Amino acid sequence: MAGSRAAIRYAKAILALAQEQNAGEAVAKDMDGIVKTVAGSKELRVVLNSPIVKQELKKAALQDIFKNGHSITEEFINILIDNKRVKLLGDVAAQYGILYDASQGKEKAVVTTAVPLTDVLRDKVLQKVKDLTGNQVTIENKIDESIIGGFILRVGDLQYNASIANQLNTLKRTFSQN
Repeated sequence: MAGSRAAIRYAKAILALAQEQNAGEAVAKDMDGIVKTVAGSKELRVVLNSPIVKQELKKAALQDIFKNGHSITEEFINILIDNKRVKLLGDVAAQYGILYDASQGKEKAVVTTAVPLTDVLRDKVLQKVKDLTGNQVTIENKIDESIIGGFILRVGDLQYNASIANQLNTLKRTFSQN
C-alpha cells in the first residue's frame, strides 16, 4: 500500500475523534461502506487517483455517494480532499476498520489455502487463533492454488507460512547454496 503510513495516521486520528464522541461504531459502518464502494467501483478508483479530475468534482461526487454518513466521516472525506490525499480514501477506511476492531478486542485472521477450508478445519483454526491472541477472531479463507498445499496464516502483522510452495522454495535455496 503506497501511503500506508499516512493512511494509518489518518485512521488513528479519526478513531480517536470517533471514540471521543462515542461514534466509533457508526463511523466503522461508514468506513466499511467506503471500503466496499471503493473496492467495487473501478470508475471511482480512477476518479480518486486522477490528477486531471478537479478536487471540487471529486468532493461533489464523494459527498453524493456517501451523503448518509456520520458527520465525522463526511468531515474526514473533506479533509482528505482539502489535503489532496483523496486517493488514500479506501486505504484509510480499511485501516480504520482494523484499528476499530483491535480497540474492540476483535481480530481478523486470513488463512490462505490451496482448497477451501472445511467447517471442521475452520473451527480448529479459529479456536487455535483465539487461544494464541486472546481476542475474538473472524476467519477469512483465501484460495491460492499456487501454494500447492498447506496454509498461510496471517493475523494482524504476524504471518506463519506452512505452505508446500514455501517449503519447496526453502529446499531450493538450501540446495543452491551448497
